[in-house]
This record gives sequence, structure tokens and C-alpha cells, in this order.
Amino acid sequence: MVLATFILSMNVLIDRIFISVAKEPIADSLMFDDRQMGWVLSIFALGYALFQTPSGILADRFGPRKILTAVVTLWSVFAALSGAAWNFISMMVVRFLFGAGEAGAYPAMSRAVYSWIPIKERGIVNGIIFSGGRVGAALSMLFMPWLLSAVGWRMGFVYLSLIGFVWAVIWYWWFRDDPADHAYISEKEKKFILENRQEQSVQVKGSISLSELFGSKNMWLLMVQYFSSNFTFFFCLSWMFPHIQTTYGLTASQAGIYASFPLIFGALGNWFSGWLVDFLYKRENWTFSRKFTAILGFVLAAIGLLASVFMDTPFMAVVFLSLATFGADMTLSPSWSACNDTGKENSGAVSGTMNMAGNLGSFITALAFPYLKVWSGSVVPFFFIGAGLNLLAIFLWTKIKPERTIKEY
Repeated sequence: MVLATFILSMNVLIDRIFISVAKEPIADSLMFDDRQMGWVLSIFALGYALFQTPSGILADRFGPRKILTAVVTLWSVFAALSGAAWNFISMMVVRFLFGAGEAGAYPAMSRAVYSWIPIKERGIVNGIIFSGGRVGAALSMLFMPWLLSAVGWRMGFVYLSLIGFVWAVIWYWWFRDDPADHAYISEKEKKFILENRQEQSVQVKGSISLSELFGSKNMWLLMVQYFSSNFTFFFCLSWMFPHIQTTYGLTASQAGIYASFPLIFGALGNWFSGWLVDFLYKRENWTFSRKFTAILGFVLAAIGLLASVFMDTPFMAVVFLSLATFGADMTLSPSWSACNDTGKENSGAVSGTMNMAGNLGSFITALAFPYLKVWSGSVVPFFFIGAGLNLLAIFLWTKIKPERTIKEY
């Protein structure tokens, strides 16, 4: 299950990163300026954000087997159709629907994690799953320029969509929503999972209403801190490649190599934070394991963003952008583990709602970078705003209570 969701996470980010790498040929072909490309990048994040909570609710109701099969098939269709866009409006429509299709991926994976993974192992599992996206994005930075030159941006989208179709078929055939229903798991393992996937003293029954969801203090704190985290990371998926290429006068291949390093460090941040969350949890520090890991990540992200703008060489700029990405990705495992902790059987709805807020951060990032650059004549304000949001998130994590369910706090 972890391997399958890791591969899916890779595919989620591979599909997203291609349009960033293909920015120049797409803009030249369809005559887009930077602000229009900002809208193309951000409209995906808006569609992705708006359908997070509905997708999470559907995953809780119908199970991740059916929902992931459906959403992966759906977004693969729109990934292919991205290559058929002929003007600004058509590209905006397709990218919005593409984002809406991808919205169900991580909430449904979160619901699968709740059902399959004991609570003491969720930190590292969430870290592994999200690292898949970073590994996929880093690999994309390296081989996407080759794919782009070999087949062009239109056919590139078509070839990438095939990965999703194959994954959906295999997932539906192999996966079961409840590990107790899986034919290839031993009775001993089934018993261990069922007895350890939540605290034995915690009993949560019934679905959660929207009023309970949005009336929860924990929910709002998780949402705003995740907005801050995504503001930092989505820069890597949207504007980092063209920013490095333009600022330092690099070729596409050179920029791809440089831009891959922050994403590799993002994967390392996921693995490290996943290990740290579980290490602290197993020493009976449940709340501290989530809070400390997330706060440390936001501190590193703020330092990395601020320092990167004062570097004169692409190497040093990428060193600090790698630190920022490492830190931002350290916040993912504690965030999604906290969604499992506070959501329990409603993990899909809770994680989807948090991810909705996070991707509103992505939506704003994709627009803020080009617009702030035009208005101020510099990229510096963007990086200062990102650092400020990371500092805000540190304060918010002091108020989050992972030990209290969404219905309690």
C-alpha cells in the first residue's frame, strides 16, 4: 500500500511539474506573457483547492479504492487534454478541471493510511508518501527538458497521462479499503493493524458535519499553517525553474539540474520528519512529536527563503532554496499525521479541508510571484512574504492540539 501510494504521489507531481518546465514553449506557442502563465499555473491550484473537502468526504464514504481509481482516471484525461489547448481560455478551463481531478489524491491516500497504518508508524509512512511527489518532481526537472525536445509540449502531456491510466487499473485490482478484506495479508498482521491504528481509548463514531468541521479550532489552525507551507513549496513547482533560468542566464538543461536539488532535499525533509515524528511518538511524546517537527521545519524554511535572495550565484541560491524546501517538507508528515489524529474515521474530510487551504496558498503563490515582480521590479518582496508566513505558522503550531479530535476542539 505504501509503495502504491508513493508511486501515485510521484505521478501527481510529475504531471504538475511538466507545465513549469514547458513554460517557454507553451508561452511562445499560445502567446502568453508571464502574468497569463501565472494564471495558468494558479488556476490548477484553485481547482485543486476547491475540491479537496468534497473529495475527502467522498473518500470517507466510498473508500479510497473507488475514489482513487476514479480521480486518477479523471485527471489523466485532463492531463492529455492539456496538450490540446489552443488559447488562454481553453488552457484555463482544462487546467482548472485537471486540478479538480487531482484534488482527491492526497485526502483519499490519507484515508487509506488511517485504515492500514498503525498510529506509531504514520509519521514515516506520510513522509514516504509525500516524498514520492518530490522524487517525481526532481526526476521531472532532469528528464522533462529531454521529453520536451523529443516530442514537444503537446504530446508530452499525452505520454504523461498514460502513467495514471495504468496505475488506476492496478490499484482497483489490488487494493481493498479494509486490510481485513485483503486476501494476501496474514491474520496476525490484520489483527495488529486493527488493534493499533488508533489510540484504544479513543472512540469516534459517525460522520462529521461541515459545521463541526469549520467550527473546530484545530481545523482552522491546521488550515492556516498548511497555507503557509504550500506558499513556500508551490514556488518550487511553478516558478523556481523559470526564476533560476532567467535570473542566472542558464539553459533549460542547466536550470533543470539546479531546480532538481531543492526537490531532492524536499524528499529528504519528508523522510527525516517522518522518522522524527515516529521517534518522538514512541517515547510517549504524541503532541510534542507533531509540534516540534513542524516548528523546526518552518524555522528552516524561513531562513532558507530569506537567505536565497541575497546570493549572487545559482549554486548558493539553490543551496538556500534547498534548505527552504527541506524545511517546508518537514511540516508535511506532522500536518497529515495530525489530520489522522484529529479526524480518525473522518481523516479524509479533515485532511482534504487542510489541503484545500494549503492549495489556496499555492494559488496565491503562482500569482504573487509574477505580479509582485511587475509591481515592485524585484522578486525580493515575494521571498519576504513567504518567510513571514512561515513565522506565523510557528506560532499557530503552539496552539494546535493533535490529541483532541476535531469534534472536541
